[in-house]
Amino acid sequence: MKKILLVSTLALILIISCSTDDATGPTQTEEVIEAIEEIRVSMETELGHIVPSINVYIQTPDEIIFASAAASEDDKLTSDTYFRFASNTKNFTSTAILNMFEDGWLDIYDTIIDTIPGFDIPYVPDTANWEIPYKDEITIEQLLQHSAGVYDVDNDEVPNCGGASFVEYTFILDPTHQFTIDELVEQVTINNLSYFAPGTDYHYSNTGYSILAEIIARVYSAQIKTDKTYADYLGDYIVGSNAPVPLDIHFPDLADDVYLPEPHALGSIYVEDQVYPIVFDESNMSAHVAEGNGYTNFEDLNQFVRTLMTGTNVLSAETITLMQTDYSSHNDGYALGCTTTSNLGFGHNGCIRGYLSIMVYDPDYDVSLIALLPMVDMSSEDNFYTSFLGMYDAAWKAREVLGFPGNPE
Repeated sequence: MKKILLVSTLALILIISCSTDDATGPTQTEEVIEAIEEIRVSMETELGHIVPSINVYIQTPDEIIFASAAASEDDKLTSDTYFRFASNTKNFTSTAILNMFEDGWLDIYDTIIDTIPGFDIPYVPDTANWEIPYKDEITIEQLLQHSAGVYDVDNDEVPNCGGASFVEYTFILDPTHQFTIDELVEQVTINNLSYFAPGTDYHYSNTGYSILAEIIARVYSAQIKTDKTYADYLGDYIVGSNAPVPLDIHFPDLADDVYLPEPHALGSIYVEDQVYPIVFDESNMSAHVAEGNGYTNFEDLNQFVRTLMTGTNVLSAETITLMQTDYSSHNDGYALGCTTTSNLGFGHNGCIRGYLSIMVYDPDYDVSLIALLPMVDMSSEDNFYTSFLGMYDAAWKAREVLGFPGNPE
């Protein structure tokens, strides 16, 4: 009887001891925060200024963790914080195009001068503004792959714009300017700008995705027989209340639609010869339709990329495979609006007005991840890459802490 009592007592002590260890030891969330905080502090040392926060939302087969490593309590974000997710928008654009492809509304292998199936209407306007180089050779697939050679008037210098891009030059003159796709494409036409003949190389092009926005609007308008926009289609079929997975995701296209809901993160940019960053809050996104105008929070962006890439959202598993693997012969890391990154998976990244972000899903481990750095250092090329790679390092480190493969290097 005494032996039984002694064993029971020892077992109880062991249980209490283990419970105490669990209670006092760091949680996995705390471990992730500690790991990405080291990256944040290292970035501050290298850049010479404050990095407000690094934020990672990660979903595994067993749990969801949100970690915000911040310079101060005021800089900490929450999983329902809204932010502009920039070029991650391109994956939504690809989703819209591929959904139309599944429905027979368009053919991604058509050229942009072909007519919309069932209608005597070309995919893009047959007007003087749209006479861009190689217009009759460019396919929808090539636009999705960035293999069409369409010149990017958002990121690259344009004649008569003071050494800046057309978008930057116009935005500086008038931050409230209502941009249109027609005027963006017109700059390509009147300056006869192109990177290369379609299908012969790879060059990232926001303007190529602006053209895809026009195609989506024209195809949807033809089908519904009412004027529709890019945002209309995404709201009706991809993210809105009638979509397979309704989400709180928005794509503003008006110059005065500048506000983010609360709570939201501020974006900040450091530029050369300036001590304090430029802070962005209200922002005109009308120049970035389909290529970078989206906003939402961590939770909804994760839900989108996770359901999409697992074939449980609007696209079939077969079409998702096409999105992920239909690379051009000149870039095996970018398919149809979809990046491929070792030990992160499929998705996209984005950079706009002080927000750096990535959304990815790894089918090998069933892990989805959203990372946000609400700060970009543009003061030098080296500092930009420190910002950009710091965000990726945080994403890999968060996976590593949870037992998944991290940085492949």
